[in-house]
Amino acid sequence: MGGLLAFSRGVDRMTTLIGRWVSWLILVAILVSAGNAIIRKVWSISSNAWLELQWYLYGAAFLLAAAYTLLENEHIRIDILYGGRTRRTQHWIDLIGHLLFLMPFVILMIWLMVPWLERSIASGERSMNAGGLILWPAKALLLAGFVLLFLQGVSEIIKKIAVMRGLTEDTQAPVSPHKVVQIDDSALAEAGFASPDHPITDAMIDHPLDHNRNQTDRDRTNGDTR
Repeated sequence: MGGLLAFSRGVDRMTTLIGRWVSWLILVAILVSAGNAIIRKVWSISSNAWLELQWYLYGAAFLLAAAYTLLENEHIRIDILYGGRTRRTQHWIDLIGHLLFLMPFVILMIWLMVPWLERSIASGERSMNAGGLILWPAKALLLAGFVLLFLQGVSEIIKKIAVMRGLTEDTQAPVSPHKVVQIDDSALAEAGFASPDHPITDAMIDHPLDHNRNQTDRDRTNGDTR
């Protein structure tokens, strides 16, 4: 199991590096889009190549970051039963989901895409739009995204089994990596909001701060009188 965990750590490092790097492609796509719009409006010059380049960049960002999203456990969940189960049951759900759904789908996509990409490269396939780009790099990005997702899926399966066997710690939050918001009672009191133990009264409805100020003034006046 030690060798498998070492493989998993290597895949995780590679996935993290690629995921963080490709996130900058969104900025590049925005700059290309803005530049293309400015040139088209100011000089009336444009090209389908610039538009398709935006598609390539956005596609690369989403496809190559899919494995990183899986690593960070940030894929959208439609939680019906998962959140209310014990952590061990959640691990079983994740493991079965990876084995029965994720991995077969990814393997099928890779198997279909390899000859599809080979034909595109051999024919020099290009966009049907005038001045468009060649298409095989976009198809290569699709294949690369699924290969990375396959490797990360294997890594997640290894980690799930290791956690369930007590060989490594569980580094993911039970349901979501987002922390529960903690309410500071003292901050609420300073802001003039009532706490559950001290419900709001009719006298405080107009303006809680004014009520608090008036109460403090009365206390001071009573103190001076005494």
